[in-house]
Amino acid sequence: MNYIDLFAGCGGLSLGLYNSGWRGLFAIEKSPDAFETLKYNLIESKNHFDWPEWLPKKELEINSVLKEYNLELKRLKGKVSLIAGGPPCQGFSMAGRRIENDFRNDLINSYIEFVKIVKPKIIFFENVKGFTMEFKKNNEKGVAYSLLVTKKLEEAGYYVKGQLVNFGDYGIPQKRTRFILVGIKKTLKKSSQKKVDDFFIQLEQNKFEFLSTKGIKPETNLGDAISDLLKSNGVKVSPDSSNFEAGIYSKSKSPYQELMREGIENVIADSHRFPKHQQKTIDRFKIILDLSKDRRNLDLSREIREKYKIKKHTIIPLTSYEKSPTITTLPDDYIHYSEPRILTVREYARIQSFPDWYKFKGKYTTGGKRRTQEVPRYTQIGNAIPPLFGEQSGLMLKNLMDG
Repeated sequence: MNYIDLFAGCGGLSLGLYNSGWRGLFAIEKSPDAFETLKYNLIESKNHFDWPEWLPKKELEINSVLKEYNLELKRLKGKVSLIAGGPPCQGFSMAGRRIENDFRNDLINSYIEFVKIVKPKIIFFENVKGFTMEFKKNNEKGVAYSLLVTKKLEEAGYYVKGQLVNFGDYGIPQKRTRFILVGIKKTLKKSSQKKVDDFFIQLEQNKFEFLSTKGIKPETNLGDAISDLLKSNGVKVSPDSSNFEAGIYSKSKSPYQELMREGIENVIADSHRFPKHQQKTIDRFKIILDLSKDRRNLDLSREIREKYKIKKHTIIPLTSYEKSPTITTLPDDYIHYSEPRILTVREYARIQSFPDWYKFKGKYTTGGKRRTQEVPRYTQIGNAIPPLFGEQSGLMLKNLMDG
């Protein structure tokens, strides 16, 4: 039950697979910041990977690995149970037009080449909802990238099935729909096709028992997730940023919070550093929260935008009584439901179901041209697969392996 995590990010999927009993072989991630988070938590703290001596324990780009370690990868043929992960999703976003020659689209081919060389028994692939959308070219009917990938993996010798899944249905406190694809080698068993077809049915059926063992329910909302992290609880000096304030815990107010805080004895939550908003920003947030009492989890109305001359593309006042919208890599897109501020990194992590012991490394945020090179903490979390969903998937992938 070993696996390789491609495009691993900060380790959300790897953490889920760790919790469901899988053993990592190695992980490929090109961002130094994201890899540092994965390395600290899963390589060093949990000793989760049986890292081969021929591969450096550092940030690596998949095409460089394919080129420089091709022979070593070929020697893994038949020795790997699972290849997991999904290429970066920006090339398939529904915002704007897809560019045929976008280098991010080529990473799909790198993923497929990796699968062809290693030939794992099963595969698990995740990408954005836009991955399933048809794109038109020269006014002609287009083809969804999901269908192209499905076809190529079938040609590579796998039975595959993909569908859209809302992580919010699986105990995650946000509405987050993603494309999930699973596959199994055609040469394993005659029943392989049916096992793949049943994967999503079993995933759906298993969630109630799984969440029950965790003491939580599918309906977990934003208040259930972060109401113990209010700034009004009190503040102390941030442990990793001495010129910032960090929040302290209140008592747990929900089973979800108790789950996230298992094993935590600290007063201050990791990465729970509050932003330094200017007073005019705080005042504006207060007005927006007041005027949006009956319009939460939605972008600002045109009336509010025009009245206060707000030009920012997205501002969403949140509510505690529902799941949050899909969080992105831009924390200033959201206003906390009861305090005039944006969310902290730890609140972001709670929404994505990272437990509080999981520590994030690197900058908190970045801007300008550096956005294209750096992957700060907010971005690491916004791009991650929720570990709680990864754990449920990991259990079903074990069933796919052994029946």
